[in-house]
Amino acid sequence: MAFEIILMIIIAYLCGSLSGAIIICQLMKLQDPVQHGSHNPGATNVLRISGKLPALLVLLFDMLKGAIPVYIAYRLGISPFFLGIIGISACLGHIFPCFFHFRGGKGVATALGMMMPIGLDFTGCFVLTWLTTLLLTGYSSVAAIVGFLLAPFYVWLFKPELTLPVTMLSCLVIIRHNSNIMRLFKGEEPKSFIRKRHKLY
Repeated sequence: MAFEIILMIIIAYLCGSLSGAIIICQLMKLQDPVQHGSHNPGATNVLRISGKLPALLVLLFDMLKGAIPVYIAYRLGISPFFLGIIGISACLGHIFPCFFHFRGGKGVATALGMMMPIGLDFTGCFVLTWLTTLLLTGYSSVAAIVGFLLAPFYVWLFKPELTLPVTMLSCLVIIRHNSNIMRLFKGEEPKSFIRKRHKLY
């Protein structure tokens, strides 16, 4: 089993290193997300510079590269703790991709993808928290930070054996948002969308 675990950790990292934003933008002949917008190769930046369809494709791509290795490991009978470690490896691949000069995204979509095969219950709580925060604030970065702050609590409620790896993952994702946190304090963080206000006559 040790060999299978090590092999899946390597596979997960390599899968994570496939940047959905860069690959899809190249295939669709769109602007390079590393060179435009926030320079972050993720779905949010692709949404800003190229629109909804490319961003949706990037989101699905990045989720799948987290979900597939974890699901394969689950089918192999690997224990829940190491499923979490394998998921973290996929996120590390997204954040530090060996195929793209180790310059990657924030890991939010990949982290969401890795959680889905091992617990739809706490994944649902995370998605609900993310969506609610996004709708209330308009900031995808704030939604991600709040979601991952609460993710270990959700996991502890439903699958406590996964609390440690998910806590590690949450810390990693939040640390990757340090530049967003600084921009939020300075009032310089761009919103993902602006809620329309209707005047009362």
